[in-house]
Amino acid sequence: MHGERLTHGVLLALGAAVLLVLPFITTFNDVLTGAGMHLGLDNYIRPIVPLIGRTVAGLLGLLGVSAASHGGEIVVHTTRYAQPLFLSWNCLGWQSLVLFGLTLTTGLRGNHSVAARLQAIVVGTMGTVLINLLRITLVCLLAATVGYVPAILFHDYGGTLMVIGWLFAFWMVAYRVILLDESPEESAT
Repeated sequence: MHGERLTHGVLLALGAAVLLVLPFITTFNDVLTGAGMHLGLDNYIRPIVPLIGRTVAGLLGLLGVSAASHGGEIVVHTTRYAQPLFLSWNCLGWQSLVLFGLTLTTGLRGNHSVAARLQAIVVGTMGTVLINLLRITLVCLLAATVGYVPAILFHDYGGTLMVIGWLFAFWMVAYRVILLDESPEESAT
């Protein structure tokens, strides 16, 4: 229970810090993306962009929204217009994987088995990837249904809140289902 409180405290502090610097991050995101591309940081993530674009277009199709993707562009079609949306390496949510990794440092403290720790890492990583797919899909869905500006607002602010909410929910469930403390007798075997 102590580890759970500590992890939630770290998440709360990280969430507050993210919200505090969110306007700065949002304002300079394009500049930072350009700088990252110039430095070559995107070379490891860029090959995944077309796969994510196709996946999001498929998810939108399941939701009844006509969409197509090509490379880093997703085009959503409505009865009124076709809206192209650019998907860069910086939009995939690598930042949330870093944030998840930071929460592992406190989240895995305690008397947990190696198997439980590995399960928490795998489930948390997969969940973070899925929440990012959902986040990108929601941005595209908003662009198709209510317009570009609400989609951008959600992209810039709502996505961050989604990730923080996911991390809180993940750790709450992980401590109740996966990371059960071992008794002294169990750890001896």
